[in-house]
Amino acid sequence: MEMNWNRSALLIIDMQNDFAKPDGNAYIDRTKDVIENVAYLADTFRRNQLPVLHIVRLYLKDGSNAELCRKEVIRQSKAMVIPGSSGAKIVQELLPKNAEMYEDKKLLTGSILQLAPFDFVAYKPRWGAFYKTNLEAWLKNRKINSLVIAGCNFPNCPRTTIFEASERDYRLAIVPEAISQIYHKGIDELKGIGVNVLEHSVLKKELENGK
Repeated sequence: MEMNWNRSALLIIDMQNDFAKPDGNAYIDRTKDVIENVAYLADTFRRNQLPVLHIVRLYLKDGSNAELCRKEVIRQSKAMVIPGSSGAKIVQELLPKNAEMYEDKKLLTGSILQLAPFDFVAYKPRWGAFYKTNLEAWLKNRKINSLVIAGCNFPNCPRTTIFEASERDYRLAIVPEAISQIYHKGIDELKGIGVNVLEHSVLKKELENGK
């Protein structure tokens, strides 16, 4: 389960304005507190010329592409991460200065779009980033076998993505300070399936050493 850092990527989950900013339409408590740590991780990967993949949610206004537990909420005008809205956009602090604009409509087709030399964005229709997406093929094409998972919020999308990745035999790591709503029992459960739980300073050193 040791990470292969030369073949690693960072997946940032659902760090969008509606979820991560206190004035967002569906703010997740304490998510603003991890923005700085996630940004630091992203910069570390870029400096080592490794991919940073931003995974986002997009809900159509009629709720037709939402999971069952949210369909009715969205239909009743609880707008969140609506395609084309400012709330659906990736938190600006997590993007490099040279990041290109992207169209949500293209993401809804399943395209993984490049934003900058090492930054990409993809849409997921459910909690996990692998469910009905092109993520696995995209990673295999780049010979990536190790993933660091960060973002919002642990009980739902990061945890589901971690278990999906584990099912596909990816080597996995987290930095707890870069995942909102994480808790001690959850960390212990991840250790139980072989996830590496690291401090950022350790991750940074190992990336630089290319282990």
